Amino acid sequence: MSTAVNLEETTVNGGFHFPPATPLLLESQLSETSEQHPSSLEPDYESICWGCGLRLILPSNAPVFKCGWCGAITKQDECKSEQKTLGWRRLRDRCFVVILLIFMVFVICGGVWAVYPVLFSVGYLCGLFHCTLAFVLGIFTLSTFSLAAFCNPGTPLQIVWGSYPAVRKDELRDYTFCHYCSQPKSPRTHHCRSCGMCVLDMDHHCPFIGNCVGAANHRYFISFLIIAVISVAYVALMSAYAILHISPSLGETTVGQMHRVGNKLAVMSILKDVFIAFLTSAIFFSTRGIVLLYLFVSSISVGIGLSILLWQQLYFIYEGRTYLSSLSSRAKAERDCRNLYLFFGCPYIRTLYFRACNSEKIHRK
Repeated sequence: MSTAVNLEETTVNGGFHFPPATPLLLESQLSETSEQHPSSLEPDYESICWGCGLRLILPSNAPVFKCGWCGAITKQDECKSEQKTLGWRRLRDRCFVVILLIFMVFVICGGVWAVYPVLFSVGYLCGLFHCTLAFVLGIFTLSTFSLAAFCNPGTPLQIVWGSYPAVRKDELRDYTFCHYCSQPKSPRTHHCRSCGMCVLDMDHHCPFIGNCVGAANHRYFISFLIIAVISVAYVALMSAYAILHISPSLGETTVGQMHRVGNKLAVMSILKDVFIAFLTSAIFFSTRGIVLLYLFVSSISVGIGLSILLWQQLYFIYEGRTYLSSLSSRAKAERDCRNLYLFFGCPYIRTLYFRACNSEKIHRK
C-alpha cells in the first residue's frame, strides 16, 4: 500500500502555489515488480481522497493508497457488485426465524402437555414448582431470542468526512469506504451482505436469528445461548423422568442396574441393558410417550449444538476477538479473564434487557 502526497492549493495574488509547510507523507511502498524494474514505472497521477477531499499525487501502479492527512485508505480496484441474492438471503433468514420460533413454542407447549401431568401426579407442590420454573425459562428464552433477532446489531458512529476543513489530521486513520452504504467504514466495522448494512464489531451473521451479531446485540445473543442450553437440559431431564415414570418396565430395569455403577467395567453393559429396555418399551408408547421421546432426543441434539456454539463464543470473548477478526492472521488479541468480566460486568447487567441500542463493544480486539 502506498502513501500518497497531499496537495493543498492556496491562492496568492491571483495565482496558485503549494505551500512549503504542507505536511507530507510518510513512507511510500512500491510494488516488488516496480522495484525490480524502475524503468517500467509510469508517470505519477492525481486522485481525490474520499476522506478529506484533498488532491493526491499517486504512483500509477498503486491500487491501494493511504492519505497522508486524514489517514483514509482507498482501494481503487474495489467496486460495488450487484446484490442479487439479498432478497433470497433475507427470505431464508425469515424462514429460519419462523422455524426456530415454532420449535421453541412446540417444546414449551409439548413439554407442559406431556410432562406436567406426570409431575402433578407426584405432588401438587412439585408440579407447581416445575410449572413456575418452566414459565421463567420460557420467558427468558423467548425474550433474549427476540432481542438478539430484532435489535439493531450495531450502527457505526457517524463521522464527518469528504471536506478538508472539517476533517482533522488522522481523523480517518485506517478507515475504508463502503461502496454499498456510501459511507466511511472503520477497521472495527464490516459490511454484511445478508443484512445489507455495515455492522460495528460484527462477529458473524446468524441465519437462525435472521440478524448479525454485533456490538449492540452480542450480549443478547450470548444470553440467549446460555438460557437456551439451560432450558434444553431441563427439558431433557424432565422428559427422561416422565418416560421412566410412565414406563414401569424401563424404570425397573434402570433402577435394577444402579447397584452396578461402581464397577467401571459394567458401564457399557448397563447402557446396553437400559437401551434395549428403552427400545422394547418404546414400541408400546402412547402419544404422550412419543412426544416425550421426541422432546428428549431433540433437546439432547439441540443442546449439544448450542453448547459448542456457546463455548466458541465465550472463547472468542476471552481472547478479546470476534469470529471475523479471528479469521485474520493480522488480528492481535489479548487473552484475559477481564474480557469476560467486562463483557458480563456489573455496569451492564441492568442494561441487558432495557438497552437495545448500545453500540459500544466492551472486550478489546
